[in-house]
Amino acid sequence: MASVASPVIFKEFCPLYYLLNAIPTKIQKGFRSIVVYLTALDTNGDYIAVGSSIGMLYLYCRHLNQMKKYNFEGKCESITFVKLLSCFDDLVALGTASGRVAVFQLVSSLPGRNKQLRRFDVAGIHKSSITALAWSPNGMKLFSGDDKGKIVYSALDLDQVSIYYRDLNCHLQFSERMLVCLNI
Repeated sequence: MASVASPVIFKEFCPLYYLLNAIPTKIQKGFRSIVVYLTALDTNGDYIAVGSSIGMLYLYCRHLNQMKKYNFEGKCESITFVKLLSCFDDLVALGTASGRVAVFQLVSSLPGRNKQLRRFDVAGIHKSSITALAWSPNGMKLFSGDDKGKIVYSALDLDQVSIYYRDLNCHLQFSERMLVCLNI
């Protein structure tokens, strides 16, 4: 007879009022007031990243208790997915409703590392909303997927300030903890 697992109970330890109060609920654009919706979320030990409907990324540093804002240079399109990575460099990838993917290399306090925010764009590849982003453990590869099923592999060389990308033209399937690409 199979044993039945006990139900998992989730418990909130601390409301994140300090985080939510740092994000505006409305913005003014001309004579119009626009409501800000929170559309994407990712966390790790160092940061909490929140994407919004106005194209603004809110990045909260847990160590410094400080909120920073990043945007798509005047573009007001909804962020649909956010993915953080902490490795040698702290990286944030985000995807939008129009299919744009951007990678932010955050400022590092380590000597000899990145002293200013850098942004890389993977533009013109996806034509529909980004629904998934996944990093390789070392941060040199980023996989992005959209709602039409298109998967793009982007190779990042942060020291050379370049991105190489290509359409995988395949379906991805998980098999025994491995990601397998099946050609169509």
